[in-house]
Amino acid sequence: MRVLVKALILFVSANMLFAVTNPLPQLSRLSGYNVLWPGRSRLPYADNPNRAYSLTLDNLDAMFASHEIARAKSTDEYRVVLVGDSSTWGWFLRTEESLAGRLNQRGLVASDGRHMRFYNLGYPIMSLAKDVLILNRAMTYKPDLVLWLTTLESFPLDKQYSHPLILANHEELDSFKLDLSGNAKEPCSVASFMGDCGWLISRTIVAHRRELADLARLQLYGIQWAATGIDQDIPVDYEPAARDYDPDESFHGLLPPALSEKDLALNVLITGIGIARQHNVPIAVINEPILISSGRNSTVRYNFLYPRWAYDQYRHMLSQVLGGASVPFLDAWDALPVQYFTNTAVHESPAGVRLFEERLAGFLRSI
Repeated sequence: MRVLVKALILFVSANMLFAVTNPLPQLSRLSGYNVLWPGRSRLPYADNPNRAYSLTLDNLDAMFASHEIARAKSTDEYRVVLVGDSSTWGWFLRTEESLAGRLNQRGLVASDGRHMRFYNLGYPIMSLAKDVLILNRAMTYKPDLVLWLTTLESFPLDKQYSHPLILANHEELDSFKLDLSGNAKEPCSVASFMGDCGWLISRTIVAHRRELADLARLQLYGIQWAATGIDQDIPVDYEPAARDYDPDESFHGLLPPALSEKDLALNVLITGIGIARQHNVPIAVINEPILISSGRNSTVRYNFLYPRWAYDQYRHMLSQVLGGASVPFLDAWDALPVQYFTNTAVHESPAGVRLFEERLAGFLRSI
């Protein structure tokens, strides 16, 4: 009984001390990456951690601490960050086959003579709100240019709070005072249903046990990442993206003929642009390539994601908004033939990335 009582006292004391001191942010920034082993070329994400030597977590501090962008910036480096979704991250691609990897192989030089170094900050969620979170964190690492790659599927209001990464960091997102007209799924917290002491309970070791375990696993996977260079479980076979569709004209519950600016989170895009400009960092937006099918009902839909009417109006609105904000814009939507896509309408093959990268390199020279 005495042992049990002592154990209970130690357990409660440790949890209360952890809650009061709140050391999680400091623990999240402690990392062997870029010190004991190389930083990751991509933000950690994995469906199968044991085969990918990576894992999915929602701690942005730990994610950035594990990335190569956390290393010191050299004096002759022109730092370019790429923000976007899974196509930017490089789904079914090795790190060197991703867009950032291909651009780094070009050895581009900025007009002031500095060597351009591209950092892949894409993440496999289609949401502008997620992009804003990552873009805001990227400002800490002194980028010289931001390339924001996006597509229509990141713009619907119901996609803005649709992932644990966003929910876990909603307070940071809320600080930007985004107006999503009540259509986005609002986040909740442990404290909201635990009463007056909820804030304390939500900061204990027990409440953060999964996060603490993920921090430890991320460090252990770093050793395997350093030894193999593997950070994604790429299947040998996969189901190709559909080329034939049902005659469905709907897009996230919206129907033709008109797509309104109120249907899309354009204000989130403007917020991200504003963050870069507040830090005096130039930013350019790229509408990424999509699969354009010629199969059944392709006169109704470009692909599984997009009916033609909605996507055409989105491109027009995006061009107008960015033109009004004087933001350099590359509309690369039709840059790739259908054979250069893999399992979805936005995931490119290695050959597709090479073609897209050539067009993007030309755009960089022009701006």
